[in-house]
Amino acid sequence: MWHKIQTSFKHFSELVAFEHTIFSASFILIAMCVASVEVNLSLWVGWETFALCALALISARNFAMGFNRLCDRDIDARNARTKNRPSVDGRISARSIAIFCVLNALVFILVSAMINSLAFVLSVPFLAILGGYSLMKRFSSLAHLVLGISLGLAPIAGVIAVAGAVPLWSVLLACGVAFWVAGFDVLYSLQDIQVDKQEGLFSIPARFGVKRSLWLSRGFHCCAVGLWCGFAYMADLGALAWIGVGLSACMLIYEQYLVHKNFANIPKAFFVANGYLGFVLLACIIGDGAGRLGGL
Repeated sequence: MWHKIQTSFKHFSELVAFEHTIFSASFILIAMCVASVEVNLSLWVGWETFALCALALISARNFAMGFNRLCDRDIDARNARTKNRPSVDGRISARSIAIFCVLNALVFILVSAMINSLAFVLSVPFLAILGGYSLMKRFSSLAHLVLGISLGLAPIAGVIAVAGAVPLWSVLLACGVAFWVAGFDVLYSLQDIQVDKQEGLFSIPARFGVKRSLWLSRGFHCCAVGLWCGFAYMADLGALAWIGVGLSACMLIYEQYLVHKNFANIPKAFFVANGYLGFVLLACIIGDGAGRLGGL
């Protein structure tokens, strides 16, 4: 019995690529830290708020990934890169995935209600956006930006949990996340350009070709850095936070260089550069906040 539970957990963790939660986790923590410094004059938001935000993040992402895998089962089965996913090879049935999505959606709504009224009101619209990516790519190249917006909701959720409002700096931070994610998703989609053309999917690489896609990805990342500069300015952050933004820009340049040099570097650029970026910026934000609080 215990072995069966462990196996199921392993399969569902693989289904949603649980380790990729770090992409969203770093930015929800950034928003929570900045908001807490403003509202509570402390970097720490308290265990209750932290736990509720963690549950909200995990359940929302589980819903989004599960729904995406459910919608893409047929397409993934015809793609050599994805044909061994648990949703395709029979390890997890379509019915089980559907139940998984419903349960996680309900958990997200319940946790949102426990956070505050604004979080609860926005919970269903948030879920609609999260599920929209799986459908958008079937008729619009804006799907990459929809995915970006989905991850950009994380810092918005974080500031709502702490402050019960959505200040301008959090919108700039979230928009920066949206363009950051869209930029690296365009690069990641270069791996599936032929499959997307065969399946009639509207990815940017399939529609605009490799060269234009690379330039669009660079443009998205330039927008991300610009918006994060706006976030740092509007939140009145200090020098260490600005250093964090600068380091993030350098990491995006490195990511673009890796992919430009060789498409075989896409997994490295996707998982390593992006994984470090959020936590480097988070560390700088925490250090900046601690320094500013120490000066009060």
